[in-house]
Formats: sequence, structure tokens, C-alpha cells
Amino acid sequence: MGRQEEKPDAATVVFTKEPYRQPNAPSKIKQIEFGVMAPSEMVQASEVQIYERTLYKQTQTTERRPAQHGVLDSRLGVSNKQSTCQTCGQKLADCTGHFGYIKLWLPVFHIGYWKSMLSTLQCICKTCSGILLPEEEFRTYLKRMRSPRLERIQRMRLFKVIADRCKRTRVCFSCGAVNGPVKKVTGALKAVHDKYAKALGEREEYQAEFTEAVQHNDQIAGLLNKVADDLNPIRVLALFSAISDEACELLDLPGRPENLIMTNLAVPPVTIRPSVEMDTGGGTNEDDITMKLMNIIDSNNSVREALEKGLDAVKLQENWDYLQINCAMYINSDMPGVASQSQPNTKPLRGFVQRLKGKQGRFRGNLSGKRVDFSGRTVISPDPNLAINEVGVPMDVAMILTFPDRVTSHNLHRLQKAVLNGGGTWPGANMVLFQHGTRSFLKYADRRKVASELRVGDVVERHLRNGDIVLFNRQPSLHRMSIMAHRVKVMPWRTFRFNECVCNPYNADFDGDEMNLHVPQTEEARAEASELMGVMHNLCTPKSGEILIAATQDFLTSSYLLTSKDCFYTRAQMGQLICQMGDALSRVELPQPALLKPMELWTGKQVFSMLVRPSSQARLYVNLEAKEKTYVKNSGVMCPRDGFVVFRQSELLTGRLGKVTLGGSNKSGLFQVLASDFAPQAAAAVMRRLSKWAARFIGERGFSIGVDDVIPLPRLSQEVADVTSSSYEACQELIASYRMGKLQLMPGCDEDQSLELEILGVLNQIRTTASERCMEMLQRHNAPLIMSQCGSKGSPVNIAQMVTCVGQQVVGGKRCPEGFKDRTLPHFPPGDRTPTGRGFVANSFYSGLTPTEFFFHTMAGREGLVDTAVKTAETGYMSRRLMKALEDLFTHYDSTVRNSAGGIVQLAYGEDNLDPVAMEAAGGRPIDLPRSLSVVHATMPQQPRVPDNAADEGAWDVPLPEDMEALMQGLLAEADMAPDSLFCSSAFQKDLHAFLHAQVEEWRKVRKRMGLPMAARGTGTQEMAAMAQSLTRAQLQEFVSLCRRRYEAKRVDPGSTVGAFGAQSIGEPGTQMTLKTFHFAGVASMNITQGVPRIKEIINASKNISTPVMKVTLEVNSSEAAARIVKARLERTMLGQVAKRIRATLRPVSVLAAGAVIRIHLDREAIEALQLGIDASSVRASILASKFHKDYKLKPQHISVPRDDRLDVQLSPSDKEGSAGVGLGFGLQYLLNALPSVIVAGIPTVERAVINKKEDDTTYEVLVEGRDLTAVMGTLGVVGSRTTTNHIMEAEKVLGIEAARRQIIDEIQTTMSSHGMTIDARHTMLLADCMTYKGEVLGITRFGIAKMKDSVLMLASFEKTTDHLFDAALHGRVDEITGVSECIIMGMPMPTGTGLFKLRQDTGQHTMPAPHPLPLLAY
Repeated sequence: MGRQEEKPDAATVVFTKEPYRQPNAPSKIKQIEFGVMAPSEMVQASEVQIYERTLYKQTQTTERRPAQHGVLDSRLGVSNKQSTCQTCGQKLADCTGHFGYIKLWLPVFHIGYWKSMLSTLQCICKTCSGILLPEEEFRTYLKRMRSPRLERIQRMRLFKVIADRCKRTRVCFSCGAVNGPVKKVTGALKAVHDKYAKALGEREEYQAEFTEAVQHNDQIAGLLNKVADDLNPIRVLALFSAISDEACELLDLPGRPENLIMTNLAVPPVTIRPSVEMDTGGGTNEDDITMKLMNIIDSNNSVREALEKGLDAVKLQENWDYLQINCAMYINSDMPGVASQSQPNTKPLRGFVQRLKGKQGRFRGNLSGKRVDFSGRTVISPDPNLAINEVGVPMDVAMILTFPDRVTSHNLHRLQKAVLNGGGTWPGANMVLFQHGTRSFLKYADRRKVASELRVGDVVERHLRNGDIVLFNRQPSLHRMSIMAHRVKVMPWRTFRFNECVCNPYNADFDGDEMNLHVPQTEEARAEASELMGVMHNLCTPKSGEILIAATQDFLTSSYLLTSKDCFYTRAQMGQLICQMGDALSRVELPQPALLKPMELWTGKQVFSMLVRPSSQARLYVNLEAKEKTYVKNSGVMCPRDGFVVFRQSELLTGRLGKVTLGGSNKSGLFQVLASDFAPQAAAAVMRRLSKWAARFIGERGFSIGVDDVIPLPRLSQEVADVTSSSYEACQELIASYRMGKLQLMPGCDEDQSLELEILGVLNQIRTTASERCMEMLQRHNAPLIMSQCGSKGSPVNIAQMVTCVGQQVVGGKRCPEGFKDRTLPHFPPGDRTPTGRGFVANSFYSGLTPTEFFFHTMAGREGLVDTAVKTAETGYMSRRLMKALEDLFTHYDSTVRNSAGGIVQLAYGEDNLDPVAMEAAGGRPIDLPRSLSVVHATMPQQPRVPDNAADEGAWDVPLPEDMEALMQGLLAEADMAPDSLFCSSAFQKDLHAFLHAQVEEWRKVRKRMGLPMAARGTGTQEMAAMAQSLTRAQLQEFVSLCRRRYEAKRVDPGSTVGAFGAQSIGEPGTQMTLKTFHFAGVASMNITQGVPRIKEIINASKNISTPVMKVTLEVNSSEAAARIVKARLERTMLGQVAKRIRATLRPVSVLAAGAVIRIHLDREAIEALQLGIDASSVRASILASKFHKDYKLKPQHISVPRDDRLDVQLSPSDKEGSAGVGLGFGLQYLLNALPSVIVAGIPTVERAVINKKEDDTTYEVLVEGRDLTAVMGTLGVVGSRTTTNHIMEAEKVLGIEAARRQIIDEIQTTMSSHGMTIDARHTMLLADCMTYKGEVLGITRFGIAKMKDSVLMLASFEKTTDHLFDAALHGRVDEITGVSECIIMGMPMPTGTGLFKLRQDTGQHTMPAPHPLPLLAY
């Protein structure tokens, strides 16, 4: 084809001003403003008016085409690949669709703004549309509403105040018209104005107008009381149109209120409601929206006909109502009452609200989360030969998942080979994208030609190959380690494989679990995945800083067996073991044998030392001390069970290794030390060697369990039988004491509760004793015993259940409940409380359970299963709410923690700005000071010497105690870690100062022990011996420097999403908690809600909690008698509890004082025992002050006090006022029932108080069950400043917001620790600050989050989607799109982490803009 001739340029147009040109640069959505479209705007945005009901028109060529002006008009877009859009001329792939509109012949209400419309109508006069406020108040409120400082929540509260004020106005201040409440008519979208609701005079005048009508039609008379002012859409539209702009400002309506009434209806593009042709060719399947639009057009046309033809009002009204219902259901098809009437016995069509809301809706199902490409899913299996950061990918998967590799001069040859291999051979490629825009599918293309045409800059979609970065994920993704970056290792077969050490963060096992694999598609994504999500960078959990990726199960068992004292290996065996742990690429040096004669033998501990440090070239010097599970207390390094582990310079000197040293979930293990003192890569290398070796070792050695492992020795069986029989006897004695009424009650318990708790304690002791005897008597080669001792699986109780005794079955914290009358099963006699009859299983799993024991065992098992199922849903929802509330909290460059709107939540993260994942010591402390000192000792060996000039104090390596203290202070000041410095937190300063002071004190003790003076030097030999046990100047300097370096490295990075980590750290442990747990707060009877229900109560900020308990500190806490007096003042005591009897006596009418007398005798002994200090006079005052006076009014003359322990309540039949007109008999019965519940002492809201002896066994405290903290703190004998409550909202009400914040932190930590879980305090602090930083305690619920956040999209993606969207449109909200949820929905990078900072490039070219000619008029 010949080249076309270029046309000469047209005459250049000279502009006096440079015309605006759209810059060809990427743009970003800055904000979204919501609003209500006016009818005119709707018409302007539309391409066509829709009024035709039919969908298709049949043409002469028998081809069906969308009808013109129908709901499938081609100008609205297309829904199949063949058609072309008549508006933009594009196909389905490129045309996004276009809007149309329907003109409604009569206005209708908008269901989304229905409540807002009613509240607006309530605020205006229904005659003149004026605001129902006096002019002065109108101006005052308007000024407040116009304030730019007014936040969204304050604006809502102000509008509520205005609406309440308008609601109370009866007469309009502008026109004087009467106004009443606006009500919704039930079962229909209609509103009425009850004008004469309370204005009876006006109602009578109004009804008088119907006098003549009633005379002609008497049926009208019965309906006159129901007459109301009908507010139809036409009238409401007229009223809203007459509202002034100032009134709209006051009503918080940025747009015009008449837009809330629908006069035009938008018709969405065809692309979002596709018409699908059926395969048979017999028609199409239409979308619900299309069908509803057809109904709307149908009813709209009916209304038009009725108006044009002048049909009767009833017919018109019916059509209008039907149009109203159709328009409402078009938007929301789930209207209560309306949907069922219009669509009986059919599935309701889905409206727009249903499309948007819910888990499958647009927001949660398609915007916040999407289905992705370049991902795979299959079953997982273990492979100990892989490194911990590798994942074995099946060849089939590697050939389908691809990575777009850009051709460079370095990889051209490799990618050409991949192209030649094509899609069917690995490593190959599936597609090539050339620079000029064309693409070539290698399955069908000439691969040789494509490979030869490959140029630098082309993109080859190649197969996955070894070393590629992929994301590996297991659901449920409870914390950030549920998705990590691994490196690919392409392998045969069909499962994903990874090292078992990485099971813990994924919570994976290999019983059929499946996992997901995602391939990042850009180099930036790969870099971020590798550095931020890589396994090497996520060895420790942010929850507590404990290591998660560590040895498990078989690896622990192998290490335990290897490091036994009796394990010796020959040279040949050593060579075999070394080969098993390595890959023949690393250098290995064989140490000196432990035994030389009669033959060379190496110990298992030497093998493990080689595993940690294979050769002298490895600069890996581990120093570690740990106590394993088998450690005998106070035995030190000479533990008889070899339970004290010591590593010195990477040599294992003593100890059998188990879970404490090699496992996860602790901070003192080998891998934690390697990761923190050296590098994560060092820990990973040791882990890889360990897993490779352990898998082969245990396979060759053999380790299995058999029946002989669970056969008890005769002596063991006899001992357990003796313990069981003695416990049975003890239970029988307790039951006998109970039946005789001699059982000693436990604090706060009745006889039944005391008996059950006593028996449960005795029976639980049987299993404990049995497990102890098992551990002592089983031979040391017993497989379950080895697994239990090394921590790989099982516990002593599991072994005891298999061998000796299963033990008491517990259901709901108690013994098995009664399933029949007075007994658990029909196999037992009524009233049976013996161990056998209430769920004690005396047999073991080896001996076999009896049928009744088996039934009891299944009861306890079922409870566990149900608990797990319920707990999963509860904790899942709780985690979601936490994440939504905290997701946008992240650290900034000024160390503050702020939300996406810039509001400060914390001035410094966790009060010290440190990263929880890097915390070394327990309790969230940043540095493990003793271990850091041991590192200094190891790296700087001590060689104290006596200086030549002994008189020169500065020449000594180890200074005297006083000088050492001064040196420490100087070093701390030099390192900026002295008290009051800003480099580190005050808590760390105190810890460091106390630790160094302890070293000085230890140095003093050494000198004292050796008889050396404190302020002078002794003999050279003594000084040398003493100095060997202290710190040199150099060591001290290095220690302070090391502490500073480590502290600095632990600072949290700016941009860290600390909110998300906090939410995960609190939500993830919830899955491991038992659901319905009650914890005895030091007292058996004091049940406190624990577990998931308690966490829910805390984060919901519940006003009513199930077990409110106050801990009361006593002024005199050493005396039980004093505690009883305070208890009596606190506990609610009723008259029935301190009265011997309450009797009624009737007197005949013949007697002078006729009527009845209720005589109350007080129990003096009970009053004295309870230390109540009440008498008949105080009881009389309590009766007169009690609440039942509303029904029966007693006066002082009715109650007499003949003695200090007796009261008489007199009733007379002639006393009409006293009996409240109910008669003497009823009044008497009422008083007899009411008097025992009269509170005569204590605080009414305190149900009971229990005296608790503290753990030190010398002091007492009172635990109060109930509320009213103010009254408890003000009680005589109570130390109010040290009294706490577990009720967060009451703490806020009484003590303020700071007390509530502190209480939230303490309660969450207490609940977690009671379940054996550790959470860094920084996470709970952040949650507490997020709940309280607005000045009130906000729960993590839909209401609390709505008050915390201003983002419309974020709230819409959480709950009540459409409510938030309608509200945002009504009030003209603006979303700045700065938070996490909003950015995900809009497909933009979020401003956290690597998206926080901005980069600017200095090109070095600072050119001035070209000069423009001046305008013509300037000459």
C-alpha cells in the first residue's frame, strides 16, 4: 500500500491566551461528594426518555431488536458481544453504558428518604412551609448550624434538638395555623398530618362542618374521629418547594428538599442489568431491575391514561398507589408490609438496596474484596527438605500461573528458551506481548519465529520458576502471618508443600487442608512482598513478640531423643548424621570426640552443637539458658532429669532439648535468640538443618506407640485404685454431712453449691494424682511419656486418661446434670450424688468404659463440639468489627497514631513508640537485659589483671562499687538513657537503672563475701578472684551501647498499620478461647463472665453486663470482723432474711380496733451474726421509704414499734386511703407478699457481697456483685480510691473517661491471661484509646463506629450500607478517600506503609516557561 501524501499544515492560529489543554498525565480521584439529583439534572445526564413497555420489536427479517424508548433501548448500552451501542458506537467490552429517565406523571415518595422526609415535614408548618420556631430561636440555631467547626455528630445532635423543639410547637409563628404530629400510615407509603391530635376545640369546630353530611349519610359519623390531613406527594412537593434556603440550612439540607420527591426516575444502563438470550432461542432471561422498570412504565402509563381520560378518583388513586409501590420496590424490595402485599407467593425481585447490601452485595462482595486472577488452590502436604521460606509448587500449577517478565539484555536468552518451550513444557511461556501492542499466544503461534522476533522491552508471560516470589495463604486469615511470601520450588505431583515449621502461623495441619497461592504481577509487588511479607521477616507474631515459626512435633521428639545423656555415636554414624542435616554444599568440621577409648564416640549434644554451628567459619555464638518441662526446681545445671539447657558459644553443654528451647510461643528459645541476636536468616538456616536431619533421624530410629505403652504396671493400678477408693469415702462423708445439715458452707454458697464444689475438688484431685504417679512410674522409653516431656504432643493428664483413669466429666463447669428426676440416668437411684452417679469415669481408655461412663463422656464431648461451632461465628464477627474500627490507625513521622482524617488517637504509640513484634523480654519489655549481658560476657571475654600501678584506680579493669556506680551514671547520660531523657521511655530507664544497680550490689556482695573493703583495694590475688565475677569497664560500656542500639532498632516504623495489628492480635486469640467460661474470682461462688462473652461485653461497651463485680479495698483489711461490718453495709438485706416470722391477724368487727394486724418479729441472732446494726425503728423507716407505696400507701400511724425486735402494721377496713380502694383482704395479702422484699440494710443494687482472703493469707477484701460504684465508694470503711469495678460504662460515669480507658486495658488483659494468652499491652492501649479518644466510651458496634468515622464509603462497607448512602446524599457529605476501606473500594493506593511517603524527582532542568504574546488590548 503506497504512502499517503501529507497534507500541508493549515494556517497557524495565533492565540492571545494559550488555550487550555487536558494534560496527558495520570489523575487521581481526590474526593467524592454525595448529593440528591434534581429532576432536571437527571434529564441532562440521560440519553433517552423511556416510556415504552415492550422490550423487543420484531423486524421484517425476523430479527429481534430492542424497542426504541424501551428499557433495553440500544442507546442505553448493550448486553451482548455482537451488538453496538448507538450512543458511543462501541462494543460491550468498551461501552460502560448510558442512563435514561422515565417521566412520572404524578410524583411519588422516595423510599430511601422516607424517614428524613417525615422528620422534615414535622419541622415545617403544613400550611405555609415555615419553620416551627420563633424568629429569635431560628436565628440562634441557624448561627450554630452555620458554624464551620461543627462536626458531623454534633450537627446531627443539633438537628435532633431542633426537631424536638419544632415537634412541640402547636401553632405556626408565621401564619398562625394549627400543626400536629406527622404519622406514617401502617402498611402503605402514606403520611398523614394529625392536625387536631390534642386540640379538642379545633377538632370539634372541624367536625361541625360535617353536620349536614352526617344527616344525609349516618355512616360518616363513626369515621369523624379518624379524620386526618392527607399528605400526598403532590402536596408534600408543594410544601417542600416553598421552604426557604435559610430553612434548608437549618434542616441540614444542602440541596433543595423538593428533590426528595420523585418526579423523574433514572433508568440504569443495560450493562448492569443484562438481557440473556436462552439457548433454545425462545426468549430472554431478564434482570429483576428490568422487570421492575417494565412494571413502573406500565403503572405510569395507566396513571397518564387516567389523567387524560378523566377517570374517577378511586381508579386514579389505585394506579397512583401501585406506581408508588413499584417505585419503592425498584429501590428497596424488602419493605416490611409492602413487599408481601404486592408480591404474594412469589420470590421478591431484588431492588438496588439488595444489590448493594450484605456479604454478597456490591460493597462487600465486589468492591472491598474481589475474585482474583493468577491464583491457585490445592491440598497441602509436608516436606521437611524445603527451607522455611520455600513452597513446593506442582508442575501443573507452575505451567498455568505466569509472571510477565520484561525482556532485557540480561534475560533475553533465557526468555527465548522459554518461548521455544511454549506452554506445554516447563520452564516455558504462554504468551508474548510486543511493544507495539500486539500479543502472541504461544499455544497456536510459530514459537521459533516469535523467539527470533523477541526484543528488549517486550513482555513474556513465562511459567513460574524456582525462586519466584509468591503469596501463600490459608483461610481463615486471622492475622497477618496467615498470608506470607514464599519462594517457589517447582516439584512433581499435585500438592503444595512446605516445611512443617511454618504450620503454626497458618494454623495448618495436613489432614486435607487446602491453601491458596497468589503470584504478584509486578516487580514492585514482588519487592514489597519479599521485604514486608517474607517468611524471614515474620518469624515473630505482633501479638506478643513471641516466635511462631519454630520446630514442632517430630522435630522436638527427635531433638529430645538425640540430646539424651546415653546417646553416643561412632565416626560412621556421625558422618551419616552430618549428611542428613546438610546439603553437601556447606563446610562441616567434626569436633573432638567426647570419648577416645576404647573407641571414638561423640555425644548427641555434640551433634546438636554442630547443627547450630557446623564449622568454625560460622560466626554464630549462641549463649542461652533455659528450663525445660522436665526441670526439677532449684536444681540448677545439675538437674537430675537433665532439664536445664545451657548453650555456651553455640555449644550445648547440658540439657535435653524440648519445646521450651526449640518450640514457638516463648521468648527464651533458641530460634528467638538466633533471630534477635544475629539475624532471621541464621534462625532459618538452623531450622532447615534441624528439619532435614530430624525427619531422617526419626524415620531411621523409629518412633511409634503401641498397646504395651498404655498397659499400667500392677503397682500403678493398685495405687490409683487406693486413691480412688479413699476419694470415694471422702465424698460419702461429705454427702452424709450434707444430709445431716453439718456441711461447712463455702463463702457465698448455699449447701447444694458447697457440696458440689467440695466433691468436684476431691474428684479432680484423683486425676491429678494419677497423672503424677504415671509420670513417675512409666519407664523412660515409653512413647507417650517422651512426647509429653519434650512438649511435642500430649500432657500428663492425657497419659493418665489412657493408662489409669479418665476422671470426672464436667458439663458447664459442674458435674453431669440431672437428665431425669433427681438423677442423671435411670440406672441410678433417685437423689444419687455419688461420684459414679454424677459423671465420674473410674476406668481408663485402656480398660474400657462402662455404658454409663461412655454416656457421661459423650456429654462432655458434645459440649466441646457445640462450643467450637458457636465460637467460630462469634469471634469472626468480633474480629471484623475490630478490624473495621482500627484499620485506618497508623503511625506518622511525628510518632503520633492518627486515623485517616488526621485525628490524633495516641501521641506516641503504646506510650514508648516501640514495635511489639521486636519485644525481647516478657511483659512487652523491649530488651532482655540479663541475656544482653550474657552476650556481652561471651563476645568480650573477661581477663582481669592487676595493673602495674595498683595505686592508680583508673588503671584497674573493674572499678570499685562506688566508682562503678558513678561510671554507670556517666555512661547512661552519655548514651542519652539517664532519667528524664527523651531517647527512651521512663519505664525502660527504670528497668535499666535497676538492673545496673543490681550488678553493683552483686559486686558489693562478692567483695563482702571475700572479705575485701568497699572503698579500697585488697591483695592482688583476692582482687583477681573477685574481678572474675564482675563487669569490666569495657564490658559495661559495651552493654550500655548494645542496649542503646537495640532500643533504637525497635522503634516502630512510620506508616505501620498498628491499628490492623491490634485488631488481629485481639481477634485471633478469641478463636482459641472457650466460649461459656466462668472464672471464680478468688471465691468459689463468685462467677465472673470470661472468654469470648467477656471480650464482647468490653468492646461493645455494654451498659448491662452479665456479672458486674466490684473489688472493694477495706480501710481495716487485716480483720475478718471489720470485713463483715463493711459487708453488712454493702450487701442488700431484705426484711424476709432478718425476720423470724411475719404473721397476719384478723380482728372481728365487734372489737374496738377492728381490721387486721401484721406482726413482724425480727431475728436478733441473725442480725448480730450479720453485723447489721438494725432494729425495729430502722425497719419501720425502711418500710415507710419503700417503693410499694404506689399501690398501697402506708402512713406512719399504721406502723407501731412495741419492742425493739417487733413491729405491728395495722390495717382498718374504714381506712379507704390506705387500702387504695382494693379492700382489706386484698390489701392484707398484698402487704404479706411485699413486706419480705423490703430492703432494710445495704445498697439496693448490690445483690451480694463476699469476703475474700487474698493470696497472701493475711489481708481481706470484699467482692461486691452489683452496681452503684458511687454508693460503694462512699460507704464507711471502704477505701474509695482503691475500689474498682469491671463495668466500663459505670467507671466512666463515676470516675471519668481516663478511668474507663484504664479499665478497658486491664479487663482485656485479665480476660486473656486467664486463658493463658499473652497480648502486648500496646494493642489493648490502642483499642482503649480508639474507644475513648472522642471523649466518651464508644463501643465497637455499628453505632460506635458510625460516631468514630466520617467516611461514607467505609461505613457503607461495614453495615447498614444503603442507610449511610442515603444519609450522605441527603446531607451532602464529602468523602476524602483517605482511609483503608475507601482506597480499596476506589482501587487507589492507601496512605499507609509504603504508600505514606511521597517521592519527588529533581530532574536538574529548571527551564523558565516560554513567554506568551501580550493580549491585543495591551498594546
